[in-house]
Amino acid sequence: MNKKWILLKRRLERLKKVLIAYSGGVDSTFLSAAARKTLGRENVLAVTAVSETFPAEERNQATALAKKLDINHIFINTDELEQEQFRRNEPDRCFHCKNELFKKLARIARQHDMALCDASNFSDRADYRPGRRAAARWNVISPLEDARFTKADVRKASRALRLPTWNQPAQACLASRVPFGTPISAKDLARIEAGELALKKEGFFTVRLRHHGDTARIETDAAGIERLARSPHRAKIARRLHGLGWRYVTLDLDGYRTGSLNPVKKKKF
Repeated sequence: MNKKWILLKRRLERLKKVLIAYSGGVDSTFLSAAARKTLGRENVLAVTAVSETFPAEERNQATALAKKLDINHIFINTDELEQEQFRRNEPDRCFHCKNELFKKLARIARQHDMALCDASNFSDRADYRPGRRAAARWNVISPLEDARFTKADVRKASRALRLPTWNQPAQACLASRVPFGTPISAKDLARIEAGELALKKEGFFTVRLRHHGDTARIETDAAGIERLARSPHRAKIARRLHGLGWRYVTLDLDGYRTGSLNPVKKKKF
């Protein structure tokens, strides 16, 4: 870990001034903290994109964390829902979203003479991430990946820095709750956000609410499955989700997992 810390520090020092695509999640919070510690406040700018795909709860968290870290922080608006290619929700959806984001961030980075960075880590290489193509198009630098920080490394280092995000569940935009091929609308994203917020208010923090037309599929961890299967939680949450417009409410017995709607790579035999 010490070697990776040294690599990260050297990478940031070579960049001198950085603009970080900042969501307030585990990775971007750690990278922002490391950059602030290495380069000083005046050389770090954290930028958060606001749109219908980013939950208000996470937006508020990003603001609070940026203040706690004492980093320069601004919001920008992105308009991915205005793009037909994004709304169609095909497997390259993330490319169109990230392309819109990085285009705007690159302009701001040039204005401030900063290197544009994201918080991709080394573990992300194994995941389905079409957004990486957009990052390459806009010359986005990934210091955590360059220093070979895995997700586990980021959590361990975050804990050492006493960052409150060290054990936070992974975050993903609300569009990731919609299966590829199902068109995305602002209305459905708002329903998903409201549904997940209702689950969190009942104490289910490790959770995803997947949207399958007239069916809401709940993914949660093992403890959450046990709790949710019991009344009064089951009946109360079912009523809330029915009220948001879903005809059927289901509990996924496979439990919570990130990327459960990503395309499955076929094995070669």
